[in-house]
Amino acid sequence: MMAKRKMSLNELSEKVGITLSNLSILKTGKAKAIRFSTLETICKVLDCQPGDILEFEKNIE
Repeated sequence: MMAKRKMSLNELSEKVGITLSNLSILKTGKAKAIRFSTLETICKVLDCQPGDILEFEKNIE
């Protein structure tokens, strides 16, 4: 979505109000959780729906 909106990670970080390192963790899929308020703000900034940026993965254990 960021590429589609021609937005850099730095720009998104500033607009959403979270640190660049935390946003990077979200982007790489290493985050274990995300607050709904953060997800809502990201979706507002990127003008998208949560399903556009999230993907479900089964735990394989």
